[in-house]
Order: sequence, then structure tokens, then C-alpha cells
Amino acid sequence: MDDQPGRDGVRDTYDRIAPHFSQTREYPWPEVETFLEGIGPVTQALDVGCGNGRHSELLASDAERVLGLDVSHGLLDEARTRVDEADVGDAVALVQGDASTLPLCAETVDVAVYVATLHHLPERQLRVASLDELARVLAADGRALVSTWSTAHDRFDADEGFDTTVDWTLPGGECVPRYYHIYDPEEFRADLAESALEPLDVYVSSGNCYAEVTAPEKGNIHK
Repeated sequence: MDDQPGRDGVRDTYDRIAPHFSQTREYPWPEVETFLEGIGPVTQALDVGCGNGRHSELLASDAERVLGLDVSHGLLDEARTRVDEADVGDAVALVQGDASTLPLCAETVDVAVYVATLHHLPERQLRVASLDELARVLAADGRALVSTWSTAHDRFDADEGFDTTVDWTLPGGECVPRYYHIYDPEEFRADLAESALEPLDVYVSSGNCYAEVTAPEKGNIHK
């Protein structure tokens, strides 16, 4: 990856590792399962950074329609195979796209998950813009779960957020660096506050930052 990784670099990295990465991502995150408990039937769900589709598959059990969005064509291929094998492919549309410019009309999403993706956007401006986009597409009573890697994880020895690369080791031993912005919890809260989202609960779990969020009444969005 380049010294100054852009969105193209993130896309190319995950295209390169997609099949092996997908093999290690079989099950939904427990925090996502907990968040979705009691959500009930909804019309439109969104999975930002859908990866191999494990959370899109889960969302399809509660939503009439699910949009899974990812920057990586390789991961979208893995997701298509997964949702088709799970027999939810008719409910799940998969789209290549950017988390900072969501291809949806305003106020159309009832529930969304945006996990393990925000930290791959290489600039703070893009990260906040992507949170604003999530606020734009959420319906007035919509809910979303956002997560990022955090300095609270025991693999990191830092108190403040920082940029880094984390190697992915392919079969055969080749290491592929992946760009991350590692958030400290207060920085995560600050970016949420800077965005148009309304946090309902912000917490740390399993070394990751999480936020359950909604969109404020559209007349009250601050910028």
C-alpha cells in the first residue's frame, strides 16, 4: 500500500485478499446480533462495508430489502455467493460504492450496520462525511450501529488515535498491509459529535468502539 493510502488503495488491498479474508469471517459479530434483537420487521436495511455478506444475510431475516455496499469487487463476489447459498439473495442487493457517498435517497433506511469499515477511510474529513451520509439516509426513526477499531484493544499500546497498517497474511506467507485509523474512544465520540448523527449509546466492547445512533429530526440537523 502507498505511504499515503487512498480509497483506491483500500479497494485494491481487499480485492487482493478477498477469498482468504472471507474464509475467516463466517459468523456475525455478537454485538451486531444484540443490536438487531427486537428490531422487528423493517422495509429497508443497509450494510455499509458489507464484506462477505455475513451481516447482510443476518439483516435479511428482518428486512424486506437489504443493500450491501462495499468498495471491493472481490468481497462483493464473496458476498453474492454467500447470500445466494443462504437463499436470501433475492432480498439482498449488492453494490460497489463508497461509504462517504451512499447511493440511496434520504430518509429511506430503517436499520443499518456500519461495522469495521469507518477506520479504513484515510482522512478524518471522509470519515465524518460518511457519518453524515449515514444520517442523511436514515429514516426519522431509523437506527444504526457503527463500530471502529480502538486503542482500547490490547494489541495496541497507545492512548490517542493514530494511523497505521495491519498486515494480512495470505496462504504461503505473503503479507498484505491494510490501512487503519485506530480511534481512541474520545476521538470516536468527537467525530460522532461533529457529524449529523445523534448518538444513543457509545461504548467499548471487545476492544472496539461502538455507537448506536439515529438521525435527528431533519430540521434540527446541525452543521
